Amino acid sequence: MKFLSFKYNNESTYGVKVKREEAAWILPKVFADFADEHYPKTLLEGLQQNGSVDFQEYVRKAVVAADQSENRDEYKVDFNEIQFLPPVVPTNNVIAVGRNYAKHAEELNNEVDELYVFTKAPSSLIGDLNEIPSHSDVTNALDYEGELGIVIGKYGHKIPKGLALDYVYGYTIINDITARDLQKEHAQAFLSKSLIGGCPMGPYIVTKDELPTPERVNIVTKVNNEIRQDGNTSQMVLKIDDLIAEVSKYIALHPGDVIATGTPHGVGAGMNPPVYLKRGDEIKITIDGIGTLTNTIGE
Repeated sequence: MKFLSFKYNNESTYGVKVKREEAAWILPKVFADFADEHYPKTLLEGLQQNGSVDFQEYVRKAVVAADQSENRDEYKVDFNEIQFLPPVVPTNNVIAVGRNYAKHAEELNNEVDELYVFTKAPSSLIGDLNEIPSHSDVTNALDYEGELGIVIGKYGHKIPKGLALDYVYGYTIINDITARDLQKEHAQAFLSKSLIGGCPMGPYIVTKDELPTPERVNIVTKVNNEIRQDGNTSQMVLKIDDLIAEVSKYIALHPGDVIATGTPHGVGAGMNPPVYLKRGDEIKITIDGIGTLTNTIGE
């Protein structure tokens, strides 16, 4: 399944992609007619209340009933009628891993550490096809980083590496927008990584059953249709189970939490001379099996 959150008729809601259509089932509307009255009002609530496996089955049954109904078209909406939102907004900061691709660390003259973690504020999250503000009043060095995002499906603390993948709900695409000048100026990465619009995510969360080999998928980032990053998740230093086990040694992971797994080489700061994003630039990040996350730099 491919889950998404969106605005439709000025209301925030969520859904699941209709198979073979550029459209979404409006899940609250489907649930209201084909499920019990205590249905989850948001995707995050669904993960928190139902658990990943139970929630998928709950959705599947309701969607099948809607699809077989006489008024099936009333329960779905075309993508060109919606505004994409980040698929899920975690209650905690987005957890991000740096220097997890050796060539990326090298291009920025960094060493590959065992674990380098920072966070991005939830207020930095935006959805597919939304504008990223240029923030020209505070930075002249806005940069992109295409990344695979892990979405957690159930609570866990001190998770054994051998069980780590059981805690994954699915995967998404993240653009870890970074103000490189602020990153160098500050002693920590939080502010340079948490500008408003600095964490595009989406367009979907793909459930893990539909992406069985997340550590062997291509990540391609294009700026104005020029390929800048062309990597593969097989190049990650710490793998998905490593990251979940290591991070959960220190903090508890909750349903809806998101871990950004690092970026391949090819960022603007690594070019000679550096090439940073400017107003009007379009950034497209494509990951096999998930889709393409597209955003532009606005005013």
